[in-house]
Amino acid sequence: MARKALIIALGVMLVAAAASVAANKTGTAGAQQLRVPVGTRGVGMAGSVVADAVGPEALFWNPAGAAGALGTEVCFTYKSYIADMTVTYAAITSQFAYGTIGVSAKILSLGDIYVTTTRDWDGTGEVYSVNLPVLGLTYSNMITDRVALGATVMYLSEAVMQSRAQGMAFDFGFQYVPGWRTLKFGMVMKNYGPKMTYSGPDFEASTLVPGDDPESANRTVALTSAGFEMPSDFQFGATYDFELGVNGKTTVGAVFQSNNFSEDEYRFGAEYVLGERLCVRAGYVLCDQDKYIYGPTLGFGANFNLGRVKASLDYSHTFVSNYFDDIPEVSMRFGL
Repeated sequence: MARKALIIALGVMLVAAAASVAANKTGTAGAQQLRVPVGTRGVGMAGSVVADAVGPEALFWNPAGAAGALGTEVCFTYKSYIADMTVTYAAITSQFAYGTIGVSAKILSLGDIYVTTTRDWDGTGEVYSVNLPVLGLTYSNMITDRVALGATVMYLSEAVMQSRAQGMAFDFGFQYVPGWRTLKFGMVMKNYGPKMTYSGPDFEASTLVPGDDPESANRTVALTSAGFEMPSDFQFGATYDFELGVNGKTTVGAVFQSNNFSEDEYRFGAEYVLGERLCVRAGYVLCDQDKYIYGPTLGFGANFNLGRVKASLDYSHTFVSNYFDDIPEVSMRFGL
């Protein structure tokens, strides 16, 4: 029964991924806040953790990995992003008899924006802020001792002054341990959902409708905006652990990512863990996209105990080119 469920799930994921990627064109996707990576381990390994992401961090990389959470785990992340933007992320996973439930919230803040017009190039004196929230609810479960499945439903909202767009997106993932040494496989479809469309008072105008009596009063008409696709992608990856004596372990990972919005990517990363206490990570992304700005990634972390609470403090660093500052990220994680 479990094998049949696995085959059906994989078949649905592959068909949906192929259909989505084939149906969309490069450069047509919006809702880019969905793509901003969060989670210092995954970022430090350049996103090559689809096969072995676990706990709250897995809610972004692969929802199936949430099934590996023990008890209740909480994480908080803060990232200084490009162009003076910031990202705040919080997630919690809790294990129950029927599976693991996860809740996440990510907010991409674009900072203060000064209002300008065709008449006031230097600004009108008005300032507004743009925050793009993404709220997620995840369910994950081990359907066998080797296979985990997970899904996330996300609500996202975009508001610029008086214009607003709202939408839903979905992630579907699985992780598989074939039982050959330390090899693991993972697959995830990310950010699949219907188009989003902007609307609001900024799309309204008071005008004389063609065909009306020239002496009649203006009427308020609403313009419509074109819908935009979600930045969906399909990822397949694997990891392998190398035991280095009693106290050392190195994990290497690789992921192929097929995008509907840009060129495909190949992600590679490695993590060295010393005595289950200290971690050092590195990664790199290969991409043929013109003017791809993201370079190598580095990271490190420390695990420790706060009484009965297991905690970790992690840092990641993404090198960026083309006049942007590098991207630092820090996170705290607690296991209750």
